[in-house]
Order: sequence, then structure tokens, then C-alpha cells
Amino acid sequence: MVLIMQEAKKSPIPLSFLIIYFDMKVMQRNNARSGPALIAAELPRPEPGEGELLIRVLAAGVTPPELGWYPSNYAKDGSPRKGAVPGHEFSGVVAALGKNTHGFQEGQEVYGMNDWFADGATAEFCVTQASSVALKPATLTHEEAATVPIAASTAWQGLVDRAKIQPGERVLVHGGGGGVGIFAVQLAHLHGAHVIATVSPNQMKLVAELGADEVIDYHASRFEDRTQKVDVVFDGVGGETLDRSWNMLKPGGRMVTIASIDDTAEQRVKDVFFIVEPNQQQLVEVAKLVDAGALRTFVNAVVPLEQASDAYNGSLMNKRGYGKVVITVPGDE
Repeated sequence: MVLIMQEAKKSPIPLSFLIIYFDMKVMQRNNARSGPALIAAELPRPEPGEGELLIRVLAAGVTPPELGWYPSNYAKDGSPRKGAVPGHEFSGVVAALGKNTHGFQEGQEVYGMNDWFADGATAEFCVTQASSVALKPATLTHEEAATVPIAASTAWQGLVDRAKIQPGERVLVHGGGGGVGIFAVQLAHLHGAHVIATVSPNQMKLVAELGADEVIDYHASRFEDRTQKVDVVFDGVGGETLDRSWNMLKPGGRMVTIASIDDTAEQRVKDVFFIVEPNQQQLVEVAKLVDAGALRTFVNAVVPLEQASDAYNGSLMNKRGYGKVVITVPGDE
């Protein structure tokens, strides 16, 4: 809480003092041309509306490109947006219920996502639709659970919903050691596919253990020279890697990409690009797979809320080299 004292004779407000409450710490996007990626601020704690939950955030996943995406710079109506709070996947505790939020109770441990245009979870609290969260996997810590919602849902929606992979098909995953790629490899393997993954040298052993039948060090060789044509390409890299992948598809093959594109992209790239959407049932199914030991997740590095800027600008040291970076938010004393 910040208390601002104003003398009545010097203020147009007919009060001897004005109390303004700032009861939530956040890290906001820095709109200045220089300085840190995120800056510390205090905002009023949000209130959940109809169909919404207020989440006490304990951990938030980091998606660095998010700071340059449209919702971080513009509101839904197209007006400029400043000071966006990033981090749209989280693990935490239900702190308050809006109307018509059936199936949830205060104090439940949950994980999930919230709207890209809303303030995210790099904060002590965030608001989300009840339909965008599920009970946290019981076997995961909050830090581990925060790596799952966007990454696992993206892999699921790309491979299952869009590519409709089938048992026995050949699936090429670009960026197999990344936050999303790790789940794409595992889900493709669980669906009975023959999985080929391109990775960095330090990721090869892990990705093979997760179910990749062929693991290609993209530093050492071109994937076109190391494997045969495939039924599905799941691209998490974009650029030249995506361009070279079209020729890897068999007749009737399917391409999906999550790499950022702009208005200059080819139409065929726009047609296969997608952005993940919250899906409660998928989060429920993912949690079951995690708790059964069929899906694994990995925390690349953990930083406290006040160091969130380092997580977004890529300056973190001592990372594992695979998985997602997580921001932790201290709980109440």
C-alpha cells in the first residue's frame, strides 16, 4: 500500500489525504527504447469476473518472443498497449472465485493459461477463465507445472488436432529439445509414430530417452542428408529450417509451425502457422499422463520475480540447455 498525503489547500481534491492501494507486485514490459526488458511495478490486485478465477501465482513459464507479439503491444481493439505483464502460463492456487466458476474451490492447486491480451502471470496474482485451467499434476512442483500448459498444449494441438498423426507415421520435430519440442517428441512417440528430432549437441541423449528414434545434431549436419521423407513436420524453429522442410514431406504430408511469422510470409506458411489456445480438457489429459509417468517436463532455469527481465532477454547463465525457464513468485509469509 502506498499512502499519498496531500494538503487540502494545495490540492484540488477536497480531502486532507488520498489513499491509493497498490497491493500486487508485477514485472511489466518496458516500453522505453533502452533499459531492461521488464521493469518492476505495483498494481491493484485484479478481481475475477463472471466465469473467472483469481490465481495466486507461485510460478510462471517464460516465453521470450512474447514481448514482441501483437497482444503485448496492442489491445484487442487495436489501440496501443503499454506496460503489459507477460507470462501466460502458470501454476498456483485459486485465490478467489468469480460467478459461475463451477468445479473450483479457493485453495486448490491449479495450472493453466490466460488470455494473451490480459496481464499475465509475471505477477503475484492473475485472472484467467476457469475453462483455461485444471488441477495441477500432483507429482509436479509448481515450478515444474509452470513449464507445461503452453508447451504441452501447443504440441498436442499441433500434432493431434492439426496434423492428426497416426501410428506408424514418420514425424520430424524441429527444436526437439526446446520447451515445446520436448512434448512434441513425447506425444508423437506415445501415438506410435517414428520420431526424428533436430537438436543441439547437448540435447541429443535426453531427446533420445524421451522417444526420438532418430536424433540429428543440426550443428553437425543437414537433416535432409540424415533422414528420409516424413508424413508430418512439427516446426518450432522457422526461417531457413522451415523453408528446407517442405521438400521433406511425402505426398499428402502435413506441416505445422509455431515459429513467429509476419505479413510478408508465404501463404502456405500462414496456412500452417498456429497459436495455442487454452483447452481445459487437454490440460486434464496432460496431467494424467504426467502423473502416470508417461510425460516428463524439465525446468531449464529458475529465477525470482525481481530477475524476470533476465529470463526474457536471454542473459541467464547456468541453464540446463533444455526445457523452459521459470519465474518463481514468493508466497505469503
